Amino acid sequence: MTTTKWSIDPTHSEIGFKVKHMMFTNVSGKFEKFEATAETEDGFFTNTNFEFTAETNSITTGNVDRDKHLLSADFFDVENYPEIRFKSTSYSKISESNYTLKGDLTLRGITKPVRLDAEFHGTANDPWGNKKAGFGLTGKINRKDWGLNWNSALEAGGVLVGEEIKLNIELQFIKA
Repeated sequence: MTTTKWSIDPTHSEIGFKVKHMMFTNVSGKFEKFEATAETEDGFFTNTNFEFTAETNSITTGNVDRDKHLLSADFFDVENYPEIRFKSTSYSKISESNYTLKGDLTLRGITKPVRLDAEFHGTANDPWGNKKAGFGLTGKINRKDWGLNWNSALEAGGVLVGEEIKLNIELQFIKA
Protein backbone atom coordinates (compact mmCIF):
# COMPACT_ATOMS: atom_id res chain seq x y z
CA MET A 1 0.00 0.00 0.00
CA THR A 2 1.24 3.50 -0.82
CA THR A 3 1.95 5.96 1.97
CA THR A 4 0.87 9.56 1.33
CA LYS A 5 2.43 12.36 3.37
CA TRP A 6 0.62 15.58 4.26
CA SER A 7 1.97 18.71 5.94
CA ILE A 8 0.09 21.45 7.76
CA ASP A 9 -1.02 24.62 6.02
CA PRO A 10 -0.50 26.98 9.01
CA THR A 11 -2.22 29.94 7.35
CA HIS A 12 -5.48 27.95 7.25
CA SER A 13 -5.16 26.13 10.58
CA GLU A 14 -5.69 27.08 14.22
CA ILE A 15 -4.83 25.42 17.53
CA GLY A 16 -7.27 26.96 20.00
CA PHE A 17 -8.46 26.41 23.55
CA LYS A 18 -10.87 27.78 26.16
CA VAL A 19 -10.73 27.73 29.94
CA LYS A 20 -13.14 29.02 32.59
CA HIS A 21 -12.18 32.29 34.25
CA MET A 22 -13.72 33.11 37.64
CA MET A 23 -16.01 30.09 37.18
CA PHE A 24 -18.47 31.85 34.84
CA THR A 25 -16.79 33.05 31.63
CA ASN A 26 -14.36 31.53 29.15
CA VAL A 27 -10.99 32.90 28.14
CA SER A 28 -9.83 31.81 24.68
CA GLY A 29 -6.31 31.40 23.44
CA LYS A 30 -4.28 29.82 20.70
CA PHE A 31 -0.79 28.81 19.68
CA GLU A 32 0.58 30.78 16.74
CA LYS A 33 3.61 28.60 15.89
CA PHE A 34 3.05 24.92 15.24
CA GLU A 35 3.82 22.05 12.89
CA ALA A 36 1.74 19.00 12.02
CA THR A 37 2.00 16.08 9.65
CA ALA A 38 -0.28 13.26 8.60
CA GLU A 39 0.53 10.00 6.86
CA THR A 40 -2.17 8.00 5.16
CA GLU A 41 -1.88 4.48 3.83
CA ASP A 42 -4.71 4.80 1.36
CA GLY A 43 -4.98 8.53 0.62
CA PHE A 44 -8.51 8.61 2.06
CA PHE A 45 -7.74 9.32 5.73
CA THR A 46 -9.20 6.07 6.99
CA ASN A 47 -5.86 4.82 8.30
CA THR A 48 -3.86 7.86 9.37
CA ASN A 49 -0.99 8.76 11.69
CA PHE A 50 -0.86 12.33 12.99
CA GLU A 51 1.97 14.21 14.69
CA PHE A 52 1.88 17.73 16.05
CA THR A 53 4.17 20.15 17.88
CA ALA A 54 3.49 23.67 19.13
CA GLU A 55 5.96 26.21 20.46
CA THR A 56 4.73 27.03 23.96
CA ASN A 57 6.14 30.56 23.75
CA SER A 58 3.74 31.26 20.86
CA ILE A 59 0.67 31.19 23.12
CA THR A 60 -1.61 34.20 22.88
CA THR A 61 -4.82 35.07 24.71
CA GLY A 62 -5.07 38.70 23.66
CA ASN A 63 -3.69 39.95 26.99
CA VAL A 64 0.07 40.55 27.35
CA ASP A 65 0.16 40.21 31.15
CA ARG A 66 -1.85 36.97 31.11
CA ASP A 67 0.34 35.59 28.32
CA LYS A 68 3.50 36.37 30.35
CA HIS A 69 2.00 34.49 33.31
CA LEU A 70 1.16 31.51 31.08
CA LEU A 71 4.77 31.40 29.85
CA SER A 72 6.10 31.32 33.45
CA ALA A 73 6.83 28.30 35.63
CA ASP A 74 3.29 28.64 37.09
CA PHE A 75 1.94 27.24 33.80
CA PHE A 76 3.89 26.25 30.66
CA ASP A 77 7.41 26.92 31.99
CA VAL A 78 8.66 27.67 28.46
CA GLU A 79 12.30 27.94 29.54
CA ASN A 80 12.31 24.24 30.44
CA TYR A 81 9.52 22.96 28.16
CA PRO A 82 9.58 24.81 24.82
CA GLU A 83 7.19 22.42 23.02
CA ILE A 84 3.90 20.62 23.31
CA ARG A 85 3.80 17.35 21.35
CA PHE A 86 1.06 15.02 20.19
CA LYS A 87 1.52 11.65 18.45
CA SER A 88 -1.50 9.62 17.43
CA THR A 89 -1.94 6.03 18.51
CA SER A 90 -5.24 5.33 16.70
CA TYR A 91 -7.72 6.94 14.34
CA SER A 92 -11.09 5.16 14.27
CA LYS A 93 -14.09 5.81 12.04
CA ILE A 94 -17.37 6.38 13.91
CA SER A 95 -19.59 7.46 10.98
CA GLU A 96 -19.24 8.89 7.47
CA SER A 97 -17.14 11.91 8.50
CA ASN A 98 -16.68 11.43 12.27
CA TYR A 99 -13.68 9.76 13.86
CA THR A 100 -12.02 9.28 17.22
CA LEU A 101 -8.38 10.32 17.36
CA LYS A 102 -6.37 8.94 20.27
CA GLY A 103 -2.78 9.75 21.04
CA ASP A 104 -0.13 10.75 23.52
CA LEU A 105 0.08 14.40 24.53
CA THR A 106 3.36 15.62 26.05
CA LEU A 107 3.23 18.86 28.01
CA ARG A 108 5.73 20.05 30.65
CA GLY A 109 7.62 16.76 30.22
CA ILE A 110 4.55 14.67 31.14
CA THR A 111 3.02 12.32 28.56
CA LYS A 112 -0.58 11.18 28.94
CA PRO A 113 -3.13 9.63 26.58
CA VAL A 114 -5.87 11.87 25.18
CA ARG A 115 -8.97 11.29 23.08
CA LEU A 116 -10.23 13.83 20.55
CA ASP A 117 -13.35 13.87 18.43
CA ALA A 118 -12.37 14.38 14.81
CA GLU A 119 -14.50 15.52 11.92
CA PHE A 120 -13.03 14.91 8.48
CA HIS A 121 -14.15 17.81 6.27
CA GLY A 122 -12.96 16.18 3.04
CA THR A 123 -10.40 16.92 0.36
CA ALA A 124 -10.28 19.35 -2.55
CA ASN A 125 -7.81 20.99 -4.88
CA ASP A 126 -7.05 24.66 -4.24
CA PRO A 127 -6.89 27.15 -7.16
CA TRP A 128 -3.16 26.36 -7.61
CA GLY A 129 -3.71 22.61 -8.00
CA ASN A 130 -2.61 21.60 -4.49
CA LYS A 131 -4.55 18.77 -2.87
CA LYS A 132 -5.88 19.89 0.54
CA ALA A 133 -7.60 18.01 3.39
CA GLY A 134 -9.49 19.52 6.33
CA PHE A 135 -10.19 18.38 9.87
CA GLY A 136 -11.92 19.76 12.95
CA LEU A 137 -10.83 18.38 16.33
CA THR A 138 -12.46 18.92 19.70
CA GLY A 139 -11.73 17.53 23.12
CA LYS A 140 -11.23 18.23 26.81
CA ILE A 141 -8.25 17.76 29.08
CA ASN A 142 -7.60 18.50 32.73
CA ARG A 143 -4.64 20.89 32.96
CA LYS A 144 -3.61 19.49 36.36
CA ASP A 145 -2.84 16.11 34.71
CA TRP A 146 0.17 17.87 33.14
CA GLY A 147 1.28 19.81 36.22
CA LEU A 148 -0.40 23.12 35.37
CA ASN A 149 -1.60 23.53 38.95
CA TRP A 150 -1.47 27.28 39.65
CA ASN A 151 -4.71 28.85 40.84
CA SER A 152 -6.07 31.52 43.13
CA ALA A 153 -9.10 31.24 45.41
CA LEU A 154 -11.91 33.76 44.96
CA GLU A 155 -13.49 35.59 47.92
CA ALA A 156 -16.97 34.48 46.89
CA GLY A 157 -15.82 30.85 46.56
CA GLY A 158 -14.44 28.95 43.63
CA VAL A 159 -11.16 29.54 41.84
CA LEU A 160 -9.80 31.96 39.27
CA VAL A 161 -8.86 29.40 36.58
CA GLY A 162 -10.85 26.28 35.70
CA GLU A 163 -9.17 22.88 35.49
CA GLU A 164 -10.89 21.74 32.28
CA ILE A 165 -9.38 22.94 29.01
CA LYS A 166 -11.60 22.73 25.94
CA LEU A 167 -9.65 22.18 22.75
CA ASN A 168 -10.89 23.49 19.42
CA ILE A 169 -8.54 22.74 16.54
CA GLU A 170 -8.97 23.35 12.83
CA LEU A 171 -6.38 21.75 10.56
CA GLN A 172 -5.84 22.06 6.83
CA PHE A 173 -3.24 19.76 5.35
CA ILE A 174 -1.55 19.96 1.97
CA LYS A 175 -0.43 16.82 0.15
CA ALA A 176 3.37 16.69 0.06
